[in-house]
Amino acid sequence: MLTEITQLPFSVTYVIPNSQITYGSYTVRIQEKSIDILDADAQMLLQLPAFTTVGVDHDLPFDLHFSNPLNYMDYVGKTYILKTTPLKAAASDLKWQLQIEITGKSSDVLKLSLNAPNAQRSEAILDAIHEVFNEDGITDRQLVLKRTLDFIHNRFSILVSELDSIEINKKNFKVENKFISPEASLEMGMSTVIDSEAQIFELEGQILLVDFLKDQVLNEIRNISLLPASLGTEGISLNSLIGTYNTLILERDNLNISGGRNNPNNIRLESLLSESKKNLINSLDLTKSQLKMVLGTLRERDKTVNQELAQIPEKERLFRDIERQQQIKETLYLFLFQKREEAAINLAITEPSIKIIEQPLSSEIVAGLNTHNAIPVSVVIGLLIPFGFLYVRFLLDTKIHNKAHITHACPDIPIIGEIPLRKQNNELIFTDPNDHSPAAEAFRILGSNVNFMSPVKDNSEARVILATSTIKGEGKTYVSVNLSLALSSLNKRVLLIGADLRNPQIHTIIKARKDLHGLSNYLHDTDINWKDLLITGFERHHNHHILLSGSIPPNPAHLLTNGRFEHLIQEAKKEFDYIIIDSAPTILVTDTMIVSSFVDTTVYVVRANFTEKNLLNYSKELFETGKLNNMAYVLNGFNTSGSYGYGYNYGYNYGYGNTSTP
Repeated sequence: MLTEITQLPFSVTYVIPNSQITYGSYTVRIQEKSIDILDADAQMLLQLPAFTTVGVDHDLPFDLHFSNPLNYMDYVGKTYILKTTPLKAAASDLKWQLQIEITGKSSDVLKLSLNAPNAQRSEAILDAIHEVFNEDGITDRQLVLKRTLDFIHNRFSILVSELDSIEINKKNFKVENKFISPEASLEMGMSTVIDSEAQIFELEGQILLVDFLKDQVLNEIRNISLLPASLGTEGISLNSLIGTYNTLILERDNLNISGGRNNPNNIRLESLLSESKKNLINSLDLTKSQLKMVLGTLRERDKTVNQELAQIPEKERLFRDIERQQQIKETLYLFLFQKREEAAINLAITEPSIKIIEQPLSSEIVAGLNTHNAIPVSVVIGLLIPFGFLYVRFLLDTKIHNKAHITHACPDIPIIGEIPLRKQNNELIFTDPNDHSPAAEAFRILGSNVNFMSPVKDNSEARVILATSTIKGEGKTYVSVNLSLALSSLNKRVLLIGADLRNPQIHTIIKARKDLHGLSNYLHDTDINWKDLLITGFERHHNHHILLSGSIPPNPAHLLTNGRFEHLIQEAKKEFDYIIIDSAPTILVTDTMIVSSFVDTTVYVVRANFTEKNLLNYSKELFETGKLNNMAYVLNGFNTSGSYGYGYNYGYNYGYGNTSTP
């Protein structure tokens, strides 16, 4: 029986290019005094007494050399078959054997698997695929950065030459024209022009006010009444005439009330008013004439100053052109210098294009049975199957099924909620604020318990609640969304934040586009306001707002520690009553530990019939070390009937690990 092996006791090196390799089969027999190489028809091709083809004339497409002569006797009597395959055919075979799967409907995680008889060879192939793809991505990005640096370097050479030329021209211009600085004359001329124009504007306004008052006086000749008080005119006598006129009006009106219109004093006042109005019109005309004379003088002076400014020597304009060119070149030089430094830094710290979540793992199954023991082995297997099933089912059950399992493993950590199993997809979301189903009541109870656990605050700031789990698939997003809706149904202002920047799922639940901007875009771009990114995913929850995770960044941990996330939480506390944060699983990345420092209560989700019991030790350690603030368990998917099934569709694989070879 032939067995495929990964490592040979001798080395094989091709002596022809890979493109010239053809199909072939060679048998290598290890003898006591030589190595015999035979073709596919068992015909002797070459006998190697020195255990190597080096220095031997042969037609083989490869050289063979025994790598460790000291252990040669351990392989005597063994036979090895070497098969050669053309490069294209080998690549085609590998293509058909390689399987690529997406771990979820909207996940960016790929799972690579290879079905082959040799486990070590398969693992080596998958490692090579990862390495080549990773190096290819790094090379592509580095090539772009190198081309950028080359372009900037060329531009630097040109700019330095141009700047030197401008400096020389500037120096020569000053020497030849005995030119120092035009700033003093320009500043004085511009100051004079500005003052002159301001005075002209003020005089024009005075003339308009005089015309306005005159119109008011002329319009009131037949129906004498009060005139407007001084509106800013400069003449003291004019303002005095207006005041005298208004005083006579008031005396006349008072006399009309007490003595009647035919009163002799009233007739006398009317005569005085008529005379006062004539004096007022004459005064207005005189004032307007004076203002026009002053205005004409100012305009002449303004014209003279403008002519003087227009007579600035041409050399001043040329000098400013030289300085402007110099400033433009210097600005471009500094800009290119900054871009060169950025490109150099990015080139030095080029990150891989992919992240290997889990190294290749093999599942070896021995195939084939000896015909002599096939029947006894079959009988034994037939008897062992049911016993093995029961043994695994009852004695080796590693899953958490009920509240008692959690209490036994972690007696010091409270359990604040038990969410019943949901078997219908259309019941997945708590969309009806008036829903009174068992699941809805369970989330209301969870909301009350979370509220009770949260520390009491003297101010009206929001309570911040973090929802997380150990691995993906335990329902943390399901719990965080429904908990936020349960609190919103109590007429509370609730903000749900998608802080799982590596494998977000909230957009899938609310049926929103994956490319919508969210938290990662806000953390990356300082010009974005987080309030502009809020959306409402449920029509009947008017106080419920959602901040999606946004674009998947290459450096989530760096974004969460740049200070903008804390700033967001501090601002949101003033706008809402509750802030629910859907974070990443704790066992795979450090994102949740970063977020935990800003929360009041941590809801740690454990899924019945899914979570491994040994994972509780990890969450227990987080509780004991204080890495998660005010932590409490929530048992999700609890089956009241005692079955170990789970109704809604959650996959086990997450965007960080637990896959064969992503």
